[in-house]
Formats: sequence, C-alpha cells, structure tokens
Amino acid sequence: MTPQELWRFFPVGYLLTISIEIPILLVGLSRRHSWMVRLFAGVWLTACTYPIVVLVLPLYFDLESHRPLYLAVAETFAPVAECTLFWAAFGSRQEWGRRSMARDLLAVTLANLASFGVGEWLYRWGWLET
Repeated sequence: MTPQELWRFFPVGYLLTISIEIPILLVGLSRRHSWMVRLFAGVWLTACTYPIVVLVLPLYFDLESHRPLYLAVAETFAPVAECTLFWAAFGSRQEWGRRSMARDLLAVTLANLASFGVGEWLYRWGWLET
C-alpha cells in the first residue's frame, strides 16, 4: 500500500479499533479505575500504538507476500506497548503483582486481540482493505 492509501485507511481503522476495544476496557479494567480513566485508556492507548501499526510498520513489509510476518510484529508490538504505557500511567509499585494489575494488563491484551480478530475477519471477507 502507498502512504496515501495508509493515511486514507487510518481514521476508519482507528475508529473501528476503539469501538471494539473501549467496551472491553470498560468492562475488563479493574474497579480501581474510574469510568473516565477506562474510557480514556481506550482512546489513548490505541492513539499511541495505532499510527505505528498502520502507518509505519507497513512501510517495512510487503503486505502482499509477508502479511503473516507483518501481523506477527504488529500484533505483538501493540499489546506489549499498550500494557507498558498503561503500567507507566496507572501502575504503581504497590499494584505490581496484585490481581487488579494482572486484570488490567489482561484486559488491554484481550482488547487488542479482539480488535485484531475483528479486523482480520473483515479483511478475509473483503470488507476491509489494508
């Protein structure tokens, strides 16, 4: 894909991604976070990683012949980076190793997996071009 095509896809893909991830984070993040923090996390975490996944990484892979490799890199990067960002913003030494922090990081990871799964499903059916 050309950079122009990637930029055209960007806003649609971002809105689709947060529409899948926000509900999961609203339900999945631990109760120690307010609803506003949960909502913010859904928008902010994706805003931090999505440009790299959609605008930067595709420039380094031939998406036609190396799509599985691109997906492996992108879909490993996104949850690891988002969990790291979430920990940096909302974690503390006291929370490390507690069930609430494990739940938070699991929720972030599951949200990423869900948006990846839906995106792949839409791609396979030809409703989404990347």
